[in-house]
Amino acid sequence: MRILHVSCSPRGRTSESYRLSQRIISQLRQKSPNATLVGRALGEGTIPPIDKDYAISQGSSADVSQGGSMATSEELIRELESADVLVVSTPMHNLTMPATLKLWIDHIVRARRTFNITQSGKVGTLHDRPVFLAIASGGRFSGEHAQQPDFLTPYLIAILGMIGLHDITIFSVQGTGSHGDALATARIATDQLMLKYFASLGRGTS
Repeated sequence: MRILHVSCSPRGRTSESYRLSQRIISQLRQKSPNATLVGRALGEGTIPPIDKDYAISQGSSADVSQGGSMATSEELIRELESADVLVVSTPMHNLTMPATLKLWIDHIVRARRTFNITQSGKVGTLHDRPVFLAIASGGRFSGEHAQQPDFLTPYLIAILGMIGLHDITIFSVQGTGSHGDALATARIATDQLMLKYFASLGRGTS
């Protein structure tokens, strides 16, 4: 099994979302001990915005350039295609995703490559595979104690579904702006949910 980990926090390995993603990856490796891990760290702004040629190509019937953003897009798409499992770790920034994650999405969601436009709408071309979203948020965006809207998870479900990825599982640590016992309790609750989820799965193959 090949795991692709896309990490999006500017705090890198010290971030709450990264910590959560490592728990997920650990569980995946327990299911498949011979799994390989490919990391794609976006938090430091390693992916540039799409360029003019790429933008023009998305509104035309052909790709106008194979360099620049098109080359970056192809690299990222092939990286995703080669993965059996996708793990995305991300913070919630201003009620939605960080800009770094949006840039990655802009490169992998590409007309005539990862989705086709048909008379019935946009249809994904990628084979489905398990996707795990590890989300950290300073406030609470779900449950009875929600304090803010959530424009992150509905968008990710919709945009990944548009390219063919529908098997999505979400784990989140919310209220990271809290201190002491509140944050510790949130971590424990999420870890328990995750362990219960993976316990319900049969042992995979490597």
